[in-house]
Amino acid sequence: MSETIVGIVSALKSEASCLMKQRFSLFEISRIAPRTRLCLSGMGGAGALRASQMLHEYGVGGLISFGTAAALNDKLIPGDLVLPEATYCKGRELPVTLEWRERVVEMLPSYLTVVGGILADTQNPLSSQQEKLKLAEDAGACAADMESAIVAEFAAHRDIPFIAVRAIVDPLEFSPPSALLDAVHADGTVNVIKLTSAILNRSVSLKTLFHLGVGMRAACSTLSKVVQTVGLGFKSELTDRGFANEPVVGRIEENADTDQADSNANASNFR
Repeated sequence: MSETIVGIVSALKSEASCLMKQRFSLFEISRIAPRTRLCLSGMGGAGALRASQMLHEYGVGGLISFGTAAALNDKLIPGDLVLPEATYCKGRELPVTLEWRERVVEMLPSYLTVVGGILADTQNPLSSQQEKLKLAEDAGACAADMESAIVAEFAAHRDIPFIAVRAIVDPLEFSPPSALLDAVHADGTVNVIKLTSAILNRSVSLKTLFHLGVGMRAACSTLSKVVQTVGLGFKSELTDRGFANEPVVGRIEENADTDQADSNANASNFR
């Protein structure tokens, strides 16, 4: 049984920093643990697809969509963790690898709020409560992001395991305005000039920035706790299988502390 390398797709640098504190560049494969590679995709489905393709060509045996999500109901708040049983895109549901998902859930601390359900795809950022409620009704979903369903679809086509690990960043009643999103680069970093202009012309308020900052800190805190608990390998003890939605079999016991120490020593090793 060969040791499987798992590939992680994250859209934002702030999300990737929950895995490791180092500089990540778009569409470069980074070795963050002995059997874990990360590819920063930027926001949106096109980048997620490209990152998935690059990781697959590298030789990963499983994919994880790791980052933040928007709540589609009033039961979820910033910092809640969504580990979906399925993703939804264009009228189609794609299941995750359930045994892999359950293995992660079992290791998580009890103080984290963890929910399952469906994670919906949105091609554009959701800018209102009405948009969120409509997507929730159409998809039967509890949360949404712009990348997970694309990674799930790619994994299904290649018959490789997939899970999504997503923390809520904005609740149902709050959505970042389009003017703020216009001031953000694909990797989530801020265009200071555009943001300053948006604040001065009052298209973005300081209150909005405060709410977004609080939500992002809560989401990143949760993601960091997941990594600290589960390890950078995310319990990805996988073997070759015929279908990505069948149970994972076999085990390669790995120690998360060993992974972290090794990855810190090799943090600058990009492949």
